[in-house]
Amino acid sequence: MTAPEVLLRARDITRRWGGLVAVNGVSLELERGTVHAVIGTNGAGKSTLINILSGEIPPSSGTVELRGQDVTVWTQPRRARAGLGRSYQRNTIYPTFSVFENCRLAAQARTQKAWAWWQDAARCDTSIAAARDAATRAGLDALLERSAGLLSHGQKRQLEIAMCLATQPQVLLLDEPLAGMGAEETERMLTLLAALKAEHAILLVEHDMDAVFRIADRITVMVNGAVIASDTPDAVRSSPEVRAAYLGEHA
Repeated sequence: MTAPEVLLRARDITRRWGGLVAVNGVSLELERGTVHAVIGTNGAGKSTLINILSGEIPPSSGTVELRGQDVTVWTQPRRARAGLGRSYQRNTIYPTFSVFENCRLAAQARTQKAWAWWQDAARCDTSIAAARDAATRAGLDALLERSAGLLSHGQKRQLEIAMCLATQPQVLLLDEPLAGMGAEETERMLTLLAALKAEHAILLVEHDMDAVFRIADRITVMVNGAVIASDTPDAVRSSPEVRAAYLGEHA
């Protein structure tokens, strides 16, 4: 047995907004080959945590390590170039551009060549190859020329993940990728996540509990900014504290 490869590690992350403690001493590890879900009711601190991990906001205290390197003070673009991909609750695509162009622009952001100002970025072979590969992996290879704004809701969420993949990340932070999806779209997304996890460490923030318990290898439960449980899905499901605090059940 080889030791699991930890790609992202958060240690004792705390974030204060004045007198409000939005995230309170949270620690977690994301391992390659796993989906680690973070669940909790609205206001539990999930989005603040993912914003800290991605570099969008700094922690008040604690550290974030990416592939063994302390990145706590790194900006979001620098973390992205180092292998961290992130999707948002709301669509962040370019609706008037094609699927391919959305992916190519994401790939171009990683392979910027500011010194080669005379070259046409749209003809960069590296970006083109990365864009096509990302769209294929996300199941959008038949829709490369379609305008992103004409995609279904589920396909737009797939495109967001394709844009993440175009930056060649090793860690994926996915903020409610199943929100607003029907049953068929949810199945496609779960199939995609299952395929991606072999090569990535995936953090999944999600409210669809049926989907979470199907796809997650580990679940962290947050209440009022703090972790009350972090374990396998079976252990979390059977925890009286979790059922009382989150699922609304009482012993």
